[in-house]
Amino acid sequence: MDYSKVASDVIAAVGKENLVAAAHCATRLRLVLKDDSQVDQKALDKNADVKGTFKTDGQYQVIIGPGDVNFVYAELIKQTGLKEVSTDDLKKIAASGKKFNPIMALIKLLSDIFVPIIPALVAGGLLMALNNFLTSEGLFGAKSLVQQFPAIKGASDMIQLMSAAPFWFLPILVGISAAKRFGANQFLGASIGMIMVAPGTANIIGLAANAPVSKAATIGAYTGFWDIFGLHVTQTSYTYQVIPVLVAVWILSVLEKFFHKKLPSAVDFTFTPLLSVIITGFLTFIVIGPVMKEVSDWITNGIVWLYDTSGFLGMGVFGALYSPIVMTGLHQSFPAIETQLITAFQRGAGHGDFIFVTASMANVAQGAATFAIYFLTKDKKMKGLSSSSGVSALLGITEPALFGVNLKYRFPFFCALVGSAIAAATAGLLQIIAVSLGSAGFLGFLSIKASSIPFYVVCELLSFVIAFAVTYAYGKAKAADVFTAEAVAEEAIEEAEIKTAVSDEAAKSEVSVSDEILAAPLAGEIVALSSVDDPVFSSEAMGKGIAIKPSDNTVYAPADGIIQIAFDTGHAYGLKSDKGAEILIHIGIDTVSMEGKGFDQKVKADQKVKKGDVLGTFDSAQIAEAGLDNTTMFIVTNTADYTSVESLASGRAAVGDDLLEVKK
Repeated sequence: MDYSKVASDVIAAVGKENLVAAAHCATRLRLVLKDDSQVDQKALDKNADVKGTFKTDGQYQVIIGPGDVNFVYAELIKQTGLKEVSTDDLKKIAASGKKFNPIMALIKLLSDIFVPIIPALVAGGLLMALNNFLTSEGLFGAKSLVQQFPAIKGASDMIQLMSAAPFWFLPILVGISAAKRFGANQFLGASIGMIMVAPGTANIIGLAANAPVSKAATIGAYTGFWDIFGLHVTQTSYTYQVIPVLVAVWILSVLEKFFHKKLPSAVDFTFTPLLSVIITGFLTFIVIGPVMKEVSDWITNGIVWLYDTSGFLGMGVFGALYSPIVMTGLHQSFPAIETQLITAFQRGAGHGDFIFVTASMANVAQGAATFAIYFLTKDKKMKGLSSSSGVSALLGITEPALFGVNLKYRFPFFCALVGSAIAAATAGLLQIIAVSLGSAGFLGFLSIKASSIPFYVVCELLSFVIAFAVTYAYGKAKAADVFTAEAVAEEAIEEAEIKTAVSDEAAKSEVSVSDEILAAPLAGEIVALSSVDDPVFSSEAMGKGIAIKPSDNTVYAPADGIIQIAFDTGHAYGLKSDKGAEILIHIGIDTVSMEGKGFDQKVKADQKVKKGDVLGTFDSAQIAEAGLDNTTMFIVTNTADYTSVESLASGRAAVGDDLLEVKK
């Protein structure tokens, strides 16, 4: 790679006078621009040394690749005269150019609180769906499976208990996550949640079954209220509730911070938790709980009323608007609303989650439009991106498809809205609802009310077929010149490659690759790369591989080889194996902003390592305190040199387990 030329190409594309500041991480240039609309996007898309671009948090990011990005950045600084800044400083510069948006701030707050607890809700919801599958009549005849096979009734009852628990004790989960977000002690947050669902409150005794509150006056018996200096405080349980516990934990965080500042260190440890919890507890049952529960009920009833009133037409409009909402990030607030709908359904007070159904139709439609581009384009780079991001969209992750493909051509995005709107309206007409959270795509049938699963599958297929057909037809008729130009450019590139093939043969022989099995560089839970919350990695722009949710804090060499890159920040390592695999181990998402805090690097560039040697350590707790994700990417960056890069394991991995197989 000619680093000087790549830097000058990037500068020319974004505009030298348009550049405000620049930094870099392990894989990409991070730029703050005066005006993103001035970027010559086509020039960057056609640049063979640029692996992709995207915009986030006020930054325009250009994907170069590990190792190379350092030198390109150095050239960019030299050619522009910009001052070198850290990624953290760059965030501040980007943020300074933004106006404060209270709505987006609220959405970010809700996202930070609810995203971490979604796995628990998904597990509970899918167990609920499984129980519905076992107990629903009409699916396998007039009788349910439990009625036909009484021997499975015990298992069904146990599944029902397990499915209800995450929702029944939802305030505890929200209390833990909210306390972390508000800067309070997480265990105190959990305590507030426990207090709100404690066994002495009304729902546990009778309200869960819609029984009236007993006011028996016997000592030690349940009375229905507390008499506090003549004030009657209702003993209400807040099972299934979200908003009351959010406000209660926020009050807790304010009190805890206040007492930490005001109390002497000798008594702080004992009295800060005591005072914070007791004051929050009284306020919760006297004021916060009753008021916020009413607000929560208004919101839920309002959404249900809107659904009932607008019917299938409203669902169709929502289906057309869902993908534009994803572009703004507003969809991050939906889990808070969906949780209310699902818990209301469990209590028999609502219709279930129609938002999930709409999201599934929209995601599948965007994926279908992306697959249409795969068949329309002649550009190899776009074919690879459209195929991988299309699969990701069908599984519920649409950002790579939206930002990497559909919005670049524009018309696929709008064609997908047609399929999404029609499918969502059909789903509304058939009254399809979800009873749990899950993967909003083809696998979403697991979250759907059992009796509606066949209709759901039909609507998903309808969304796919319409979006694909409309995109392909429009692309053939109205945008043929775009793909013709791509084909000409691709042919020119192929001719240039043929002309240089002979002269490059010797160089290729020096970097020949062999079949190889790469070991797990750290212990943890294996997750698909497509599910990672970073489009650079999830779109496989950096190469194929796997991601690991660490259960340990040490990174090991996955093969014999040489360290090509050892970042000073300790958050990423580049290694070339003796058999030619170029490997990137990237610890966490956006952890470069920590500037080395919590990371301890044990190797240096050009150092020879053996499989199993320690490369470095990291502190997951510090990563979490910084509000970042510690999911670690394990990627073969020279994927193009192989015919396949395949995962060999699933579930949990131990250090040294066979994890990736590369074949030439």
